Amino acid sequence: MLRKLTLVALLGLGSSPLLAAECTVDVESTDQMTFNTQAIEVSKSCETFTVNLKHTGSLPKTAMGHNWVLSKTADMPGIATDGIPAGPDASYLKAGDERVIAHTDLIGGGESTSVTFDVNKLSAGEDYSFFCSFPGHYSMMKGSVKLVD
Repeated sequence: MLRKLTLVALLGLGSSPLLAAECTVDVESTDQMTFNTQAIEVSKSCETFTVNLKHTGSLPKTAMGHNWVLSKTADMPGIATDGIPAGPDASYLKAGDERVIAHTDLIGGGESTSVTFDVNKLSAGEDYSFFCSFPGHYSMMKGSVKLVD
């Protein structure tokens, strides 16, 4: 009887959902200046969080490049504006801009890139956004990042 109960208990464990936090997200960008998501949740239980960015379009990065930039929401317009003179080789981000929490490289159609950042850089209750810093894109290509649980 004890063996039967143990087996039932073990089978029950296998069917229960995993409680580990998801510490990675895949984000797609397109030639139509869109991301496939407008909201990302980052669990406080993650030490690091990885964003995998894929450009599903076909245009080169000089014409329709995209990146993924994380900042406080209030800092987003300034980062985007200040980054324009930096150009595409710098992913349209001003060198050493401390308002940028994390960012990927600028990529073109068919390319992929990733960035991993420390979750302790985020604070509960703060408004964060992600966006593309290619000139003119941030007004359409943006979303929220929220620290949860």
